[in-house]
Amino acid sequence: MLLPPLYIFIRADYGVSYTGLGLAFVAFNVVTAVLQTPAGFLVDRIGARLLLVGGLALGAAAIAVAALVDSFWVFVAMFAVAGLANTVYHPANYTILSHRIFPERLGHAFAIHTFAGMLGGAAAPGTLLLMYAFAGWRGAFLGAAALGFATAALIALSRDLEPERPHADKPSAADTAGATASGWRLLMSLPILQNLLFFVLLTLANAGLQNFSVVALGDLYGTPLAVANTALSGFLLLTAAGVLAGGFVAGRTTRHSLVAALGLSAGGLIALVIGIENPGAAVLIMMMSLAGFLQGVIMPSRDLIVRESTPPGSFGKVFGFVTSGYNIGGIIAPLVFGAMLDHGSPRAVFVFVAVASLAAVLAVMTLPKTRAAAPAKV
Repeated sequence: MLLPPLYIFIRADYGVSYTGLGLAFVAFNVVTAVLQTPAGFLVDRIGARLLLVGGLALGAAAIAVAALVDSFWVFVAMFAVAGLANTVYHPANYTILSHRIFPERLGHAFAIHTFAGMLGGAAAPGTLLLMYAFAGWRGAFLGAAALGFATAALIALSRDLEPERPHADKPSAADTAGATASGWRLLMSLPILQNLLFFVLLTLANAGLQNFSVVALGDLYGTPLAVANTALSGFLLLTAAGVLAGGFVAGRTTRHSLVAALGLSAGGLIALVIGIENPGAAVLIMMMSLAGFLQGVIMPSRDLIVRESTPPGSFGKVFGFVTSGYNIGGIIAPLVFGAMLDHGSPRAVFVFVAVASLAAVLAVMTLPKTRAAAPAKV
């Protein structure tokens, strides 16, 4: 969430196009997409907490350098470094949760975990703009970096976060090679690949509203920056609230694919309506907020859909692989949406969100039925 609220100011500072500044998103997501699955294998092998601390510290350092060095290409390169840091977050977090939470509470745990992140995301636009008002966009970046270092320190002191390792003894080279080969066969299976596609489509649908709606609304309807950012904050804040509601839903049904399909269908319809007709400031904020709520409701079910396809001992690699769909979508989204804006087609942003939502519905509703993962031990 560093770039969306400050997009206009950073673009003006460096004198680049929307597509050019989108290279920072692309660099971040290319690195994460390529290296997140190997990071998942590493999490399964050596443990989650140490990698999580290192990733947080590296990401914070990259943000600080991007702020301090006055070079556009260093800026892009630091987003690539932040992408490397980002590789450990999903495999480490979901491995810890899958090993440390009672299975009957796992839907709620996924919801709380995601809620915390979304709540921070909802606070980001206003917080970053406030820091920008006092210290410019570079000062806002340094403030975000300070929070990253503080979080790394907190995790470093939380020694009860390490999940149990599947093997107490160091595996032989033959065991490691066999486990790696078996792991890649698992990742290339149809259920896991279809989960990956589902995550790519979810990211494309979400990115249009989260990362490009402020600019698209301004170009399409002349929506004031304050109104568009308020709508974005409503989207993010209600996403966080929706995650909590989604945890309640996920704990009371096994039809997680249906929950995801219904939420995506309604959210895609809202995006299409916004793109067709100017709803006005108040209705726009309400519609964006409702779209965010629906986006949040499906998230715990989304995570449980993946877990149901995952055998015990493979949480790191599977979540690492499947959630790299975020980054594949993140590579595609800035190029597609940036080109739409650069070519004077802001309406297409909202139409594309609706189409991606429909495609995601088809992907999740045709997932092969698989045996659920074994329950967590603790």
